[in-house]
Amino acid sequence: MHFVFFGPSSDQARAQVAHALEHVRDTANFNWTFIFFLAVVFYVYWTEIKNKNYDTVVAGFALYSVHWLYEITNAIICKASGAPLWCVSPESTTFILLIGVSWELSMMFLLAGIISYKMMGDDPDKIIFQKGKFRISKRLATAVGMALLFALIESFLAGTENGSFIWVYKWWGVLPVFITTYVPFFLASNYVPKMSPKPKKIFLFSLIGLNVLLLAILIPLGII
Repeated sequence: MHFVFFGPSSDQARAQVAHALEHVRDTANFNWTFIFFLAVVFYVYWTEIKNKNYDTVVAGFALYSVHWLYEITNAIICKASGAPLWCVSPESTTFILLIGVSWELSMMFLLAGIISYKMMGDDPDKIIFQKGKFRISKRLATAVGMALLFALIESFLAGTENGSFIWVYKWWGVLPVFITTYVPFFLASNYVPKMSPKPKKIFLFSLIGLNVLLLAILIPLGII
């Protein structure tokens, strides 16, 4: 077991990507865990809806919507350059949705926003650090902390022997993932529920609509 902090930019990594591309939306590894993960996600969301924790549901979908925009972009980068920023291996999953996201990973991201939102506690805007005009609230600290945790987990996955997660480019690794990917993910989950109703709806429905439109166009064209 070891952590990888940047992509190797090697022929082996590109060969792993080429192998993974052959298995995008291939059902060769499909098994019943697909249904189990889906059932868990349904249970969590319907429990939150039943308890009228609507902001928690918004947090989950806010992160998930941003996640899908990133995954679509990553797949487009793969088509344009021959290699994505990140890639999942067919040996590590039952089903690859796009080159950089497996079914299990996608279901996890459906829950990640809810987890982060709940971790803020009852007073998310409480200031936990202040120096002059510089303030850090629990809302911000939780987003940054979760982003760091997820970046480190991804670093571990990139170092697994079966290539669960593959980074290709030598300039892509823990720090870029932390700053450009996971920080926006968790800022979305922690701050979108705080928005007033109209901006909240605009954010969610426009992003969901954009993702659906891109998938509906790019998948049939064979781009992603």
